[in-house]
Amino acid sequence: QVQLVESGGGLVQAGGSLRLSCAASGRTFSSYAMGWFRQAPGKEREFVAAISWGGGKTYYADSVKGRFTISRDNAKNTVYLQMNSLKPEDTAVYYCAADSALSTRPGGYDYWGQGTQVTVSS
Repeated sequence: QVQLVESGGGLVQAGGSLRLSCAASGRTFSSYAMGWFRQAPGKEREFVAAISWGGGKTYYADSVKGRFTISRDNAKNTVYLQMNSLKPEDTAVYYCAADSALSTRPGGYDYWGQGTQVTVSS
């Protein structure tokens, strides 16, 4: 089992940047694929980015491709989401998730963090 804690959210102006972090507990972090998802008010949770256990494979939603970068440091049990050129439509609660298999679907992940709010002002 793994526990996840996100941090790094906040308020930023459009065009700005934020870096989210997700710290994982447990000694088997390096065996988990990791994903970032987001949920805006009144909307369903949507896929943002995912990375394989070794970091060799990454996937992005079309809406964030070229602006967001997912990475991981297995020595620190942490996955990151660097978000650049932020837009008001990126405003949401951002969640990290972990599972043994890489997926772009929320249902493909067993473990979730509590979320961190990202607000982008215009």
